[in-house]
Amino acid sequence: MKLSPEQGRRVRLLAFAGILASWLAIGLGGVSTGAAEADRLERFRQLASRLSVLDLSGSESAAELFREMYALLDDEILESLEAGSVFASKGFLQERLDAFNEAWGGSAFWILNLPTGDVKVGSFQLFPGAWGNSVRVYGRVGGRAQLLAAIHREGIPQVFAFPPAGIGQGQFLAVWVGPPSPRGTPVIQIELWRQEGDRLRAVWSTANLLGPDLYATAWEVRGQEISVRYEVRYPGWTPGCEGQTEQEDHYRYVPASETFLLARRRVHNGWHRELHATVDRLLAALEQRDQRMLSTLGLTQQLQRELPDRLEPEPACDILDGPSPQVVTVSATTPGDPRPWALRFQYTQNGWRLAGSERLP
Repeated sequence: MKLSPEQGRRVRLLAFAGILASWLAIGLGGVSTGAAEADRLERFRQLASRLSVLDLSGSESAAELFREMYALLDDEILESLEAGSVFASKGFLQERLDAFNEAWGGSAFWILNLPTGDVKVGSFQLFPGAWGNSVRVYGRVGGRAQLLAAIHREGIPQVFAFPPAGIGQGQFLAVWVGPPSPRGTPVIQIELWRQEGDRLRAVWSTANLLGPDLYATAWEVRGQEISVRYEVRYPGWTPGCEGQTEQEDHYRYVPASETFLLARRRVHNGWHRELHATVDRLLAALEQRDQRMLSTLGLTQQLQRELPDRLEPEPACDILDGPSPQVVTVSATTPGDPRPWALRFQYTQNGWRLAGSERLP
């Protein structure tokens, strides 16, 4: 039956009124049905007020506080998902989370949709520090909305939706940014999570490739590509010094293999790692009095007589003679003698060679 314009307008008004009534029931009803229970938002505000005076170093009391706050957030999201329709939309869920964000200024909650199924992924920062934060995944199991996974790492999480794998397997990328080191470089961890039935599994991680202590100076997620520039540890690396070797890896997701593969690697300031590899060879050759190696590294007979058999590199920044690393001075000491040696290296067509040495007062 075809409705007249006036009848159509009335139907739309009635439908809107029904949605508005349901929204008010969820949004203003406090979500808790028991009269004795406090409104979720008010209870969350009460719990959040305790965070500023609580020891957040991982104590049991802090963990219990976080568990109760997450239970409130989970209930809020699951009830909306159970209601379905507009209440299960990303926009509505984000609006509800924004109310919790306003209740506690130290939080940052974000929600996103996975492109497959009715799955929502949220990044939850309950505290500006690196502890107590979570990535939480919600979906339906047996027709009921449930929390599918609660992922905890050290750091502040960020999540990115990702194209599905296989036959509709939902995926998302999680980036955990830890607190900055004294040098200003945070530890980061990047993970690709995949939905497998009712469970989720991390199928790729920088921690497995590069280790858990990945100090990044820059990183970016763009589409299905990841780039991360990070500090490299090697003999001679000293915290806080400029011009040391870093690597920049670029990973590209390959649908055929359903994982990330290294597309290219760029080395920044590779000269510094090469220099200290030469320093290591020099110190070993001095201790062994390896005349052939000492000559190869540029030591004249006079330099071989001047330098002691035992030298150890000092944990000090190297000194560049000029804007480019062509001549660099490295500090070393003899065990038991605090007076340093200044070892001056020069870059040649054959690599780094010792050009001179000086005993400092």
